[in-house]
Amino acid sequence: MRIALVKPSLTHLPDYKNALERGWSPDNVRLDVTAREHLARIAEDASAFVDSLEDREGKGAPIKMPDGALAERLPGFTRWIWDGAFCGSIGLRWPRDLGPLPAHVLGHIGFAVAPWKRGGGRATAALRLMLEEARAVGLPFVELTTLPDNIASQRVILANGGRYVKTFDKSPHYGGGRTFLYRIDL
Repeated sequence: MRIALVKPSLTHLPDYKNALERGWSPDNVRLDVTAREHLARIAEDASAFVDSLEDREGKGAPIKMPDGALAERLPGFTRWIWDGAFCGSIGLRWPRDLGPLPAHVLGHIGFAVAPWKRGGGRATAALRLMLEEARAVGLPFVELTTLPDNIASQRVILANGGRYVKTFDKSPHYGGGRTFLYRIDL
């Protein structure tokens, strides 16, 4: 099985929309709230939705935090994980100066694989491919976070050279709770 990262497009949008309708979400925190928001945005203006997933200059609207607060948007982009069909999404974001992430950002890379596509190394391959993108941006390392009970994500990170940095309590913006921080040097 060959895994690719595809730039979101109207051609691939029906598969993305189908995954949302089946209950998958690209957001591991806001889950079904984000899925419903994406479906509404697609229904309103599919082209604008697809275009919003590529913002390398961080010019988009502020990010709505889980508690409703607004935070500055970082440069970044999303890719859809593809094995001949939609598998999930992976995103990369970074500070404009390539320095430390702001406190409201849990990591440089976030990924979510559809439940019916889990296993088989799709997330591991997708992260490996996204690390190439992170190098191209000029990042010296990336940070990723995962919950202590998310063994699958921890394995994906470790398989890509990740090393455990620390355990911390997430901010109330993300519902609090213990979280593991990993770093992958590029």
